[in-house]
Amino acid sequence: MEQISPTRMALLQKRNQKKLAEKGADLLKKKRDALVAEFFELVGSALASRERLSSAAKEAYLALFLAKAFDGPAEVEALALGVPPIEQVRAEVENVWGTKVPRFEVAWPERVMASLIATGGQTLAAQRAFRDFAEALVAVANTETRLKMIGEEIKKTTRRVNALEQVVIPGLDAQIRYIRQVLEQREREDNFRLKKIKSKMEARAAEAAREI
Repeated sequence: MEQISPTRMALLQKRNQKKLAEKGADLLKKKRDALVAEFFELVGSALASRERLSSAAKEAYLALFLAKAFDGPAEVEALALGVPPIEQVRAEVENVWGTKVPRFEVAWPERVMASLIATGGQTLAAQRAFRDFAEALVAVANTETRLKMIGEEIKKTTRRVNALEQVVIPGLDAQIRYIRQVLEQREREDNFRLKKIKSKMEARAAEAAREI
């Protein structure tokens, strides 16, 4: 146990510290419960995003295979070269119970619908399919990043609650008991001394009365 001064002021301070620790633990539990609810709501969205991504990937690569087979690799490459690059990816930060969670916003380029020569239908279908695949990929990144960060915050909050409930508060209880025991022992000793003094004073007074 740390060195503490067993005084009434120290007892009051330790009691106040315990109240603050209990209040902090209660607030952290509420935060954890809210994060857990948010986490389980996101699980469904994450699974749906994953399914959409898997489906979009299959459709995109099938469309690419068909485009190369029917329109030819040269036409596919020509259309791909005409697609402008993504110029802006912005991360917006949301606050979820004190947890900073990023959300990616992509400024997608306009779809290129034709080149100098007529573009085949399979190639345009592949373009659309890969755009859907890219959008599904960003959706998964947003959902799973949010899920991961909230999961980490739940673990961190749980550790703090456990530290308060299993270490800090029991430690303060032990210090409060120690201070109370010392103060009660002092009070008993003081009462004993007072009784002895009173007894001696009464004896002296009785002896003085007999002498008179």
